[in-house]
Amino acid sequence: MNRWNRVAGVALLASAGWIAATRAQAPQAPARTAPAAVRPADLVLRGGKIVTVDQARPEAQALAVNGDTIVALGSNQDIQRYVGPATRVIDLKGALAVPGFIDAHVHFTGVGEAARNLKLGTARNWDEIVRMVGDAAKKAKPGEWIVGRGWHQEKWSEVPTVNVEGFPLHDALSRVSPDNPVWLTHASGHAGFANALAMKMAEVSKTTPDPDGGKILRDQDGNATGLMNERAQALVGGALARDRATRTAAQIEADLRSVIDLASREALAKGLTSVHDAGSPPSTIEVMKRVVDEGKLPLRVSMMLREDAGRLAADMPKYRTIDYGDKRFTVRSTKRAIDGALGSRGAWMLEPYADLATSGMATDSLDDIRMIAELAIKHEYQMAVHAIGDRGNRETLNIFEEAFKRHPEKNGKELRWRIEHAQHISAADIPRFGRLGVIASMEGIHATSDAPFVLARLGPKRAEEGAYVWQKLMKSGAVIANGTDAPVEDIDPIPSFYASVSRKVKDGSIFYPDQRMSRMEALRSYTINAAFAGFDEASRGSLAVGKLADVTVLSKDLMTIPEDEIPSAKILYTIVGGKVQFTGAAAAPSSAQQR
Repeated sequence: MNRWNRVAGVALLASAGWIAATRAQAPQAPARTAPAAVRPADLVLRGGKIVTVDQARPEAQALAVNGDTIVALGSNQDIQRYVGPATRVIDLKGALAVPGFIDAHVHFTGVGEAARNLKLGTARNWDEIVRMVGDAAKKAKPGEWIVGRGWHQEKWSEVPTVNVEGFPLHDALSRVSPDNPVWLTHASGHAGFANALAMKMAEVSKTTPDPDGGKILRDQDGNATGLMNERAQALVGGALARDRATRTAAQIEADLRSVIDLASREALAKGLTSVHDAGSPPSTIEVMKRVVDEGKLPLRVSMMLREDAGRLAADMPKYRTIDYGDKRFTVRSTKRAIDGALGSRGAWMLEPYADLATSGMATDSLDDIRMIAELAIKHEYQMAVHAIGDRGNRETLNIFEEAFKRHPEKNGKELRWRIEHAQHISAADIPRFGRLGVIASMEGIHATSDAPFVLARLGPKRAEEGAYVWQKLMKSGAVIANGTDAPVEDIDPIPSFYASVSRKVKDGSIFYPDQRMSRMEALRSYTINAAFAGFDEASRGSLAVGKLADVTVLSKDLMTIPEDEIPSAKILYTIVGGKVQFTGAAAAPSSAQQR
């Protein structure tokens, strides 16, 4: 080695030593640690757009579930570590996942019953209904009841040639069904139409008086036309009940179980993970609990107790239950009805209808509702009152406010009392919802379904002032919970969501567009707001760690697609408590061993 190389070598060694010493003295960057080990998830959804309705994390790509609870949300990479050999992985392939839809107002067993009875909502006129009943009568045994629901005279293509107040007479119906009693419930549920045999069995004659809160529609000679409005329905309904009472207790329960199963299947197929049932008797509650005990209720049901006012004092403490059986079943509300429906002119109005000299009617007595409000406070029940007309809403708000004043120890906003429907409200009463903390449990689909006859019933001033005023109510501070009132409307939340954001009527017109909801407002009304209306916002209504894994997955992004594409969205998956309870035809297959 020459002198230059020796010198260079010494210098290089010295330099290397200095660098090593310097590195030893310099602070070291912390070593990157591997993510902490986690328990593999039972279910992972990934590769989608997850709108959580949770302000802390509005969106995610993936989520992980253990048992019935969400344990993580984040990016696909974040959630990958939760995938184990037995994890069920669903690749959403870009689909939209939202908190499980909650319908805040359905008639649960009515949905099941409607699934097996005549569906009259598609009938274009009275003649079609008569033909449908005639066809059913040819197949029925003599004496067997023919039951249907869904007709609405305002949606027919033409008014019956012979009519009273726009309603037909029973003659044609009775001719095609002489040996079968017939009972056809109006779409609203607030009127029904009977044939001659059904009226005979109900002992309805020319001299039968109108019951309190009801009306037997009559022709000019005083003969019953067949139309029973509001409480008059109980006359024919009682005859039907007496006939069905001949069944054994086992037959009655088997029939109810069938109805519950049909309703559950339809709700899940439409993307619903929870429903609020708008009033059922103790006998239904008892069967529901047995169904839950057997693990046969695949979604969550909050049921409002409804029965004779005189029995509630004894039954309220007996039936109150919260999150019974794996958080499937709750009874903590009671339901009354202060008036009827707009379509049948039973909604109770401050002034007469624009198209008929009547102001509707009160159905439950105000004294009964006041008494039940006291019982609700005593037994820690939520009070829910059906009110559609502006007077019905005012009287209900008055009763609520009086109860709150009598019990200053109870905060009205904490009680979360509800008005079901709240469809037509005086301008003076709109601010009272927010001030009193009264929840407006409304149905978006009713606005566009009723729009064609609202102006005729109310006139333009009242319609603009208070018909389905979602924005006005929200600006008052009120919470709006959405739903369908099924089987009055289809239980499907997508048409109701569309109606909420578009208010578009079938003829293309928009029904008071200033009251439309934004898409996020509509989504909240079907998720976290509906959960709040049932005291459930801590466990459902949004997607967050620690909440129940109730998820609805849709084929299209309701939040971004062109508005008129919303009705074409389909349900891909309905997930309740981490279990896939419904899979749509368009859903992609999942894997139990994706890594």
